[in-house]
Amino acid sequence: MSASAASTKSDLFTYTLRQADNSMVLCQRLCEWAARAPELEEDIALTNIGLDLIGQARSLYQYSASLCDPKVSEDDLAFMRDAHQWTNLLLVEQPNGDFADTIARQYFYDAWHLPFLEQLTRSHDTTLAAIAAKSVKEAKYHLRHSSMWIKRLGDGTEYSHQRMQDAIATVWPFTKEMFVADELDLRMLEAGIGVDLDVLKRAWESQVVALLISATLTKPIDSEAITGGRQGQHTEYLHDLLAEMQVLPRSMPNRQW
Repeated sequence: MSASAASTKSDLFTYTLRQADNSMVLCQRLCEWAARAPELEEDIALTNIGLDLIGQARSLYQYSASLCDPKVSEDDLAFMRDAHQWTNLLLVEQPNGDFADTIARQYFYDAWHLPFLEQLTRSHDTTLAAIAAKSVKEAKYHLRHSSMWIKRLGDGTEYSHQRMQDAIATVWPFTKEMFVADELDLRMLEAGIGVDLDVLKRAWESQVVALLISATLTKPIDSEAITGGRQGQHTEYLHDLLAEMQVLPRSMPNRQW
């Protein structure tokens, strides 16, 4: 393998791993709502969205593992990496808070994730394109679900409106990281593999502003972006999440179930 091919393979591994980590961490957050959601229907809905995300994560981890040298398994990537080795967005690791906090986090991610996947279906990497195409249908439902709750709470009672507005303000600073392109993003875009984050940002902002207006909510004042997740610089919340998620496979490595 040439040096150029090896470099591209390494970039593709990291790029795919980032998307897998996003889905895996958000899945864990949503599944924390099991038996705790405000109503039974929502308990089931959030858990099902989490199951969709873990399915997406598995496909991406399997592909990432196939690109890694020395070889690793999808379980190694999910359960045997420490927090500083994870590359997910800081947004998805934020704690659930109350229901409004969860919905704000989910909506902002969904509004980014769907157009991200739609762009990725046109990737020159056929495996990534196929995974994205399979995930788009699920992502459409996720966005419809979170959008509905933004409207329902924002344009509901005075109390629900204020709780939703406060949740949006809390989550907003973490949304900027979704559009900060680093050198890897630029190389993947140039190679025709990755997503154009500038195009994605314009689509996201247009959709988000329109929904907030329809929900009688106010867009927060822009602030400095909080970044670092994709470089392994995480909040303490990820350490706690991974400790719980990884305890069984780490305590009993190589077990088959």
